[in-house]
Amino acid sequence: QVQLVESGGGLVQAGDSLRLSCVASGISFNRKAMGWFRQAPGKEREFVAAITYTGSNTRYADSVKGRFTISRDNAKNTLYLQMNSLKVEDTAAYYCAADRFNYRTAPRGADEYASWGQGTQVTVSP
Repeated sequence: QVQLVESGGGLVQAGDSLRLSCVASGISFNRKAMGWFRQAPGKEREFVAAITYTGSNTRYADSVKGRFTISRDNAKNTLYLQMNSLKVEDTAAYYCAADRFNYRTAPRGADEYASWGQGTQVTVSP
């Protein structure tokens, strides 16, 4: 079965960096666009970043553009999110997700993704 396992979350101070990882199994990882989403308490799940199946194109939410970088290693079936200059408002549970279909560009909508990880918590203190 499909498994997406995130890691790398934690408690950091504003201005610090973290790198999240998501290891995929049970899917043809190199055929799937992948995305990162986040959800803060009491808020809707929101798009953070996405990457095409080859890694050649990426897209970001305006709130993280210039601070976060999404990347992937298809040889390791692993997706990454490098987060720099973290802000208190970045505090959320972060989820990786695999595209519903193969060979697509990097979609922004959560309903475009069929498989989700369990999430990893990122907490940024002032």
